[in-house]
Amino acid sequence: MLRRIFPDSSNHKVIERKRSVGLRVTGSEIGRVASDARRGEYLRTTAVQKITLSPSRDIPFDKLVLSQSNVRRIKAGVSLEELAEDIARRGLLQSLSVRPVLADDGTETGKFEIPAGGRRFQALSRLVKQKRLAKTTPIPCIVRDAASDILAEDDSLAENMQRVALHPLDRFRAFVSLRDKGQTDAEIAAAFFLTPQVVKQRLKLAAVAPALLEIYAEDGMTLEQLMVFTVNPDHARQVLVWDVIHSSWNKEPFQIRRMLTETSVRASDRRAVFVSVEAYEAAGGTMLHDLFQGDDGG
Repeated sequence: MLRRIFPDSSNHKVIERKRSVGLRVTGSEIGRVASDARRGEYLRTTAVQKITLSPSRDIPFDKLVLSQSNVRRIKAGVSLEELAEDIARRGLLQSLSVRPVLADDGTETGKFEIPAGGRRFQALSRLVKQKRLAKTTPIPCIVRDAASDILAEDDSLAENMQRVALHPLDRFRAFVSLRDKGQTDAEIAAAFFLTPQVVKQRLKLAAVAPALLEIYAEDGMTLEQLMVFTVNPDHARQVLVWDVIHSSWNKEPFQIRRMLTETSVRASDRRAVFVSVEAYEAAGGTMLHDLFQGDDGG
């Protein structure tokens, strides 16, 4: 709580009492009282401005139209087909930002244009054309006042510039969480329009030694370097190799891979072929596989 300080504050009264009994009042005391008075006046006249957010409401799909103020012109990221299927599966995760369409006389027409959320609207349009979504389906929208000082282009640009993509490590760990909660690799792949092989790769990346994952999160290691560490599941070995390699001039992925597998023999080696992988594994042997490049069978 802020205390308003005025010239008749306790400090000011103390000075008046000193003067009344003939005591000397120093300049610093007078200056402090004046400073307190000015501070009190500042606090009294600078009230915090309250923020008012634009209201949200459901608007029928057939009342929405694309805005020419949308700054996105170039296709990028998830395709409209994939976005439409994602909306069909889990619903609309983010509301559209809309503004009333005005007639020439300034009155509202009942239509709303979309300067921010155009790709979501186009994905919804696909579902309507496929008759999987009714034209009158209520769509969650944030409605900007037509008289707002914020330009439509401003909203469109801000929505696209201020979003922050997930760090790759967050994606890897999210896949692990989905798997731990019962989803199979194939189910995860289908939900995010990936191949099962990509899902396996990301799960393998999340399984690298926690100490190395933290280094990667802090940009102390490249994704290419992290990928190589998946070839050997031994965390202690991974950390040992990184301790040796990170201060070396040669940090190339192939060098890391060589150090991680220097005690192993390729499955294509004549000795391994003679013994056979099946017999080797039956006897308790382990195979190392690189999910990111060919490894001649392991």
